Amino acid sequence: MYNLDVVLTPAMLPLYQIEGKIVVVIDILRATSSMCVAFETGVEAILPVSTPEECATYQFKGFVCAAERDGMVVEGFDIGNSPFSYLDEKLKGKKLAITTTNGTYAIQHARHAHQLVIGSFLNLKSLCEWLITQNRDVVLLCAGWKNKFNLEDTLFAGAVAWHTHEHFATMSDAAIAAQDLYELAKVDLYKYILKSSHAHRFKALHIERDIEFCMQQSIYSSIPVLEGDYLIKMELPGRA
Repeated sequence: MYNLDVVLTPAMLPLYQIEGKIVVVIDILRATSSMCVAFETGVEAILPVSTPEECATYQFKGFVCAAERDGMVVEGFDIGNSPFSYLDEKLKGKKLAITTTNGTYAIQHARHAHQLVIGSFLNLKSLCEWLITQNRDVVLLCAGWKNKFNLEDTLFAGAVAWHTHEHFATMSDAAIAAQDLYELAKVDLYKYILKSSHAHRFKALHIERDIEFCMQQSIYSSIPVLEGDYLIKMELPGRA
């Protein structure tokens, strides 16, 4: 059996060895949730980039470009990081270039993993089912908030640990703590997450509906996976 670990922020990633392991990048509010939405809508591929300036260069290459900083759409871009922006059928068949405050930052720093996939509450069941079939160590990387711990990403890491713990030989103390947090909050995840600092930011920006959307569990089956520079929709057995 294999091991499951949790990295609570990208700042801690240098302390971990991720080569040869599966890394699940988690940014519940909102990057990884929105990426799952995009693939369900029919986006062809997503290119995560580091800066708005780099993202803007793809506007002339046929990409739909999205940029978010501090919860807001970056000036000069049509969309940012709201999951509702990615429900637009006009995105079907398109390539996206995207940069966000935390999510794409975490992706860039974990690219050297054996395999990098995207997790959210929206694809929780599908992700957990896939992870337990891989026969490989798993690291759950929480994007956090500007390299700091946050509640929502740790809650999701705990949800994955809770649903898969029987299939891993050991879990780290961080994984056990995340699982305990999830067990505390799982009766009403949405209510619990309203305590978070991120929820307070969203309220100030009048985008609270994004929180409720992102806390839905297992409504999608897509698992985005990094292939080269691009995230694409993983082809799962028995699922077109």
